[in-house]
Amino acid sequence: MDDDRQELDMSREMWLRFEIYHDVVYAPEASLVAKELGCRGGWMGYFGTRSAPLGAASPEVVTAAFFNFHPQMVAKAVPQVWSVASPERFLQARLEIVDAALRRMLGADVAGLEEMVTLAASAAAGVSPGGRVLGAANQALPPPVEPHLALWQSCSTLRESRGDGHVAALVAAGLAPCEALVLFTADKGLDPAYMRRMRGWSEQEWKEAEAALVDRRLLTGGGLTVAGRELRAEVERWTDMAAAAPWQALGAGPTARLRDLMTPVVQRLSELNESMKVNPMALNPAEIVA
Repeated sequence: MDDDRQELDMSREMWLRFEIYHDVVYAPEASLVAKELGCRGGWMGYFGTRSAPLGAASPEVVTAAFFNFHPQMVAKAVPQVWSVASPERFLQARLEIVDAALRRMLGADVAGLEEMVTLAASAAAGVSPGGRVLGAANQALPPPVEPHLALWQSCSTLRESRGDGHVAALVAAGLAPCEALVLFTADKGLDPAYMRRMRGWSEQEWKEAEAALVDRRLLTGGGLTVAGRELRAEVERWTDMAAAAPWQALGAGPTARLRDLMTPVVQRLSELNESMKVNPMALNPAEIVA
């Protein structure tokens, strides 16, 4: 049992690190590159860069894969985004974003990442593609030549694979997309108006989701019920379990080594990446400790 708990704790620790490294793709450089491509509004660039590994996907496919975005929000950008630029061009564009962002935030320290690159690539190779649409699509991409970009690609594979597993956990819990957001928002103490804006749900749809959760005795006017807190904890535990395979394949020692190597890098990124100051994942960089 203790070994299982340690594996889940490590899965969570590694997520904090590869998520923050991946999130440089949402740094201010993203808006500049999207504007150069001819994207209208920030969300077209987001949907284009994130879904590009899937090819010229339809709005239905993107909505299903991303899970918690309102279908109409996706449809405002997809498939029109593929007339702005091809998926291949968006794949190139996201590397341009990451390169510019990492060079700005890390400076000369973008060099010297080779050991992290090797370890992260080994972990990403341990991602099982079954049932993991975004994880598999990212895993299939050829690794960039430059180490800091290769590390980002491995982190993105791990990140999207974990996200696929999280979606599976939410579906297993019987939570519809907006319901999952309402429960998460209440659990993390986030601003509902902010979350609605970030995912495209109307206030009325949010209230309907709240009512559905009240009917299931997961939510009350005062927040989560005991059952609601337990379900949220179970979803996170299932997510950690589903994300453990790459670290099991890499091994405890190499995983701990990668964790320690990444810690100072992602601590610095969390301080310098403006997009991390407020984020819809309730990611707390303060939880990253050496």
